[in-house]
Amino acid sequence: MSYNKADIERRMAGALDALKHDLGGLRTGRASTSLLDPVNVEVYGAHMPLNQVATVTAPEPRMLSVQVWDRSNVQPVEKAIRAAGLGLNPIVDGQTLRLPIPDLTEERRKELAKLASQYGEKAKIAVRNVRRDGMDALKVSEKKGEIGKDEEKRLETEVQKLTDKAIADVDAICAAKEKEILGQ
Repeated sequence: MSYNKADIERRMAGALDALKHDLGGLRTGRASTSLLDPVNVEVYGAHMPLNQVATVTAPEPRMLSVQVWDRSNVQPVEKAIRAAGLGLNPIVDGQTLRLPIPDLTEERRKELAKLASQYGEKAKIAVRNVRRDGMDALKVSEKKGEIGKDEEKRLETEVQKLTDKAIADVDAICAAKEKEILGQ
């Protein structure tokens, strides 16, 4: 296990990407196709992501449209959306389901903002774990004599700078999402 700056940067970026994906599934007041990402539909005897049986679009700011490819899957798709706990009630129109996005109550907005900060905390933990792995690798390299004490200290500072930047990015992403959710 040796120190690899590119690997540390990649893993920290991965934590940020995971955070963005998690936050994309949170409902704000506006229609977003990523809102339906967590929905799985039971079709053909298997569970499949919604985007494998239908096309999801946002034709209006407060409306999602789900175009089901196979007519026989309209009912299972509608059932899956209702069961997903997103607070959406699909309106069936042939092979298309229209999903009006209702206004969020103040209480629901606060719950979602809290959830966003929990996702942020999870991402920070992931970043800190990557930092710990990097620091451990530096200690091992120093003990083996691959790098000197001064080099170890310099690289530890570098890892800490990467960590600080990643955590600042997490905070910025979460703050923007909370602001969006609370409608400020």
